[in-house]
Amino acid sequence: MKAKKMAGTLVSNILAWMISLICMIPLLLILFNALKTSADAAGMALTLPSFPFQWNNFLLVIEKGKLFQSFLNSMIYSVGSVVICTVFAALAAYVFSRNRTKLNKFLYLYIVLGITMPINYVALTKVMMLLNLNNTRLGIILLYVAMQLPFAVFLIYGFVSKIPVELDEAAIIDGCGSLRLFSYIVLPLLKPAVATVIVLTFLNTWNEFVSPLYFLSSSTKWPMTLSVYNFFGMYFKDWNLVCADIVLTSLMVIIVYLAGQKYIVSGMTAGAVKG
Repeated sequence: MKAKKMAGTLVSNILAWMISLICMIPLLLILFNALKTSADAAGMALTLPSFPFQWNNFLLVIEKGKLFQSFLNSMIYSVGSVVICTVFAALAAYVFSRNRTKLNKFLYLYIVLGITMPINYVALTKVMMLLNLNNTRLGIILLYVAMQLPFAVFLIYGFVSKIPVELDEAAIIDGCGSLRLFSYIVLPLLKPAVATVIVLTFLNTWNEFVSPLYFLSSSTKWPMTLSVYNFFGMYFKDWNLVCADIVLTSLMVIIVYLAGQKYIVSGMTAGAVKG
């Protein structure tokens, strides 16, 4: 029985390694060609770059693609949407979970329904123009918040529901106000869910392409995803520069995901309290 279990574990590990290696092929293809000359990268072959590595490809991309400005724009959009979305989602989820009136139940279902509803860009464009938010940084941040808020509320709501109400009652007896109760008692217990919302909101905002394409006409306000698209249009023959651009754009996503992957797993599976 033990040998059978070990054999099953071995097979599972081998399959996991094989799938991981297959998934790594596109990443290695991009990385290898980013370090090649334009002639060597023309075939987009999965071969190691020859010495010396062409590190200057990254400097050329930063200079010609204006990535520094795009990087700042993406950071503004991502950080802004993360802060607003996390704060409002946590507050809303707490109120919906603790005060379950008919109105709050309706509002919760109405917000969560946004997870499944498609985006109508025609109507959204008219709303953005009516509010004078089209082609503005504030407008695109608020748009990202609206897109991410339904899932954030849904995720945090489940965690709040598992926190005993007795903690709230004990804090109120000790003289805690509503804001202090939420900030010092409830919010620390929501760390896995809040961390998950932060990571996922940041990644989704950083990777968003369609919304800024529609609502940001000024190139000085473009995030990095649009800069890659524009750079590819200008240098589509220089695959080494295109690959270097993709590497620089994806670097922040990889760093944030590796730093927050444990929170994503725990936030999806673990409970808010134990015992």
